[in-house]
Amino acid sequence: MDDDLLQPYADGHGPTHSHRHVRSCQSITHGNTTHESWPSSNHSGPVAESMLFVSDVPGSSRQVYGHMTVVHDPLRTVSVLEPGGTDGCKMNQRVSVEETAKAAGCLYAQNAGFFNTSSGACLGNVVSNSRMVKDSHGVQNAQFGIRRDGSLVFGYLSQEDVLDQSNPFVQLVSGVIWLLRDGEVYINQSMEAECDKTQETGLLSTFVDVVSARTAVGHDAEGKLILFHIDGQTGQRGMSLWEVAEFLKKYGVINAINLDGGGSSTFVVNGSLASYPSDHCNPDNRWRCGRNVSTILCVHQRRCRPANCSGHGDCVDGHCRCQEGWQGAACDSLVCQTCGPHGFCTPNGCACDAGWRGKNCSQECLPGFYGDGCNQTCSCNNGGSCDPVSGRCTCPPGFRGNTCQQLCSLGFFGPNCTQECHCDNLCPCDPQTGSCNATLREETNSTLHRAGHCLAKQMFTSWRREKEANREQPYLTERTWLIITFILAFLLSLSLLVHIIQACCSSVASHFPERQDYSYVPLADINGAASRTRNKAVVSGTGDFELDDSDSQDEIWSPSHSGRL
Repeated sequence: MDDDLLQPYADGHGPTHSHRHVRSCQSITHGNTTHESWPSSNHSGPVAESMLFVSDVPGSSRQVYGHMTVVHDPLRTVSVLEPGGTDGCKMNQRVSVEETAKAAGCLYAQNAGFFNTSSGACLGNVVSNSRMVKDSHGVQNAQFGIRRDGSLVFGYLSQEDVLDQSNPFVQLVSGVIWLLRDGEVYINQSMEAECDKTQETGLLSTFVDVVSARTAVGHDAEGKLILFHIDGQTGQRGMSLWEVAEFLKKYGVINAINLDGGGSSTFVVNGSLASYPSDHCNPDNRWRCGRNVSTILCVHQRRCRPANCSGHGDCVDGHCRCQEGWQGAACDSLVCQTCGPHGFCTPNGCACDAGWRGKNCSQECLPGFYGDGCNQTCSCNNGGSCDPVSGRCTCPPGFRGNTCQQLCSLGFFGPNCTQECHCDNLCPCDPQTGSCNATLREETNSTLHRAGHCLAKQMFTSWRREKEANREQPYLTERTWLIITFILAFLLSLSLLVHIIQACCSSVASHFPERQDYSYVPLADINGAASRTRNKAVVSGTGDFELDDSDSQDEIWSPSHSGRL
């Protein structure tokens, strides 16, 4: 029925002033620090011990009964849980401590943070198993938390403290009133830091002074976590916060804060209710029922945080057994912490940049080595040196190539053969100094001789090809010339044959004169006859004309004319 309400503020929750106000109003003995940190214990014995007590309240006739639970390894066995599990605060759920504890397998559990009784919203800061559930944005109420390194934190935190990731909170919950600080009652200073009006119980001082069921959390000098719970009913039985603080101080508690109380105060063992709640049941108010609350503090078997040991180890009995190269409670820190500007950390140690070596990558590679961690051997020959980063060879004068095994090409000299010779007539130079007055090596001379011979032969061959290509082609082919030659030879032979035949015929005629068609008459004879005839004619004085010597005619004689003559 939520009929035993014990709330510290009338409007909203928490004071409206800043963390700076809290810092300025505390005693100068604490300096600027508004919270206390204490290393937690990590005993390997039993997880926790819970004791039921009935005790007289000093200065009164009242008796109280409740539970005090001592947790030996808080970092691995204590969790702040949302109502009903993950996202319970997000959904504004209210769930009984028994239900949340049973689902999570809690050995012991008690209620923790405050909540809005109307909407069910979780109030204050909430971090559950390293997950930020709710940020109060700097509202200054007493806080309890466990950081990643296992330190227990009690007191007032700025928002920067809450969000700090250098050593983040793995568990965090908000209460109201810092009960003990460094073993001394701190209620007055806390009231000044958290002052505001209250709701049902009036002023904050009334909230502190009224007797009621109470829940608190603290630690002792050994770093063991103390869960405190007493039964009661507001205004009738239970304890005031002053009495709670003195009780805890008596039992050696160093720092402690108050959590939600009144009808919310509940203690559960192995999922079963072990306390006497003050709320009446609905609809039968003859009975008392545990209230549906918000966050709880759960004591469970040892668990690794995170459960997978950050992926770098195995969880054994609540402890992360880290793989090689990793360290820390969560196996989230590399063994090597610094590798300088020339490397980075890996599980196997420092991985050095190319050209550097050593445990922290502070030494340069030795000559002849290069690469990451200087673990590669240079392959430079003939005295060449390699770059410690890339391994590229820098060849001495006269050599070139990836491994400095090749001599400079003719016409080049110097380191890596990068300089060109400038000798007359393009003559080669010394491959090391570049001097034109150089005696070349025997193998170089042999190469030059062979190259010259080859070049001359190639030039001659090229010249012949060029000459053949430029020579005028004949108009007649070889076959045509052969045909003409044969024809001319035939004609010549034929002419010779004709001449032979004619010669033969002439020879036959000379042997047979009767067969001659004509004969040769000497001109003397012809001229004598003619002369006599002319003289005769002149003398006779007859005839039509006279024959001149120049007009004499040769008369051709033939056998047919012999009669006439």
